[in-house]
Amino acid sequence: MVKRQSEFDLAVAGRLKELLPGDVSTYGEIAMEAGFPGRSRSVGRFLKNSEGYPWWRVVNHKGRLVPGMELLQSRLLKSEGVQTRNGYVKGF
Repeated sequence: MVKRQSEFDLAVAGRLKELLPGDVSTYGEIAMEAGFPGRSRSVGRFLKNSEGYPWWRVVNHKGRLVPGMELLQSRLLKSEGVQTRNGYVKGF
């Protein structure tokens, strides 16, 4: 059975695919740019439940990395030239 994607899912997926190596965005920015302001938590759920999207390029509004995934996310971001420190994107 194929899961039918909602308008929200399609819009968020499209925005996530536009994030290039070295880009960092927030859940709120993704939601707003996808046309769904105020749905930052839904963006987080989408990333948690979906595969194939650059989840490591998305942080919270303070630049905090995903709790429990900080080490992997930091490694992935550093491989793209993004500096992190103590679980946050530097200079965010």
